[in-house]
Amino acid sequence: MPGTPRFLTLADVAEVLNTSSAQVYALVRRGELPAIKLGGRGQWRVEATKLEEFIQGLYTETREFVDTHPFAEADADAAE
Repeated sequence: MPGTPRFLTLADVAEVLNTSSAQVYALVRRGELPAIKLGGRGQWRVEATKLEEFIQGLYTETREFVDTHPFAEADADAAE
């Protein structure tokens, strides 16, 4: 992956996931998104490959959810 950094900041991950840094921090602290803590100030970094694995896992979870919870008109009305 030329040009792509191996490690991302939580802000970088938040941008990729289109969410807040606080949400990414919560995912890391709960152990849902693997990360490392660097240096005395404890800066968090997420490896790009771990982020991709996390995203693929979410696709799998979503697919399983959809398979076990068939779409119904009530779902469509609730989404509006």
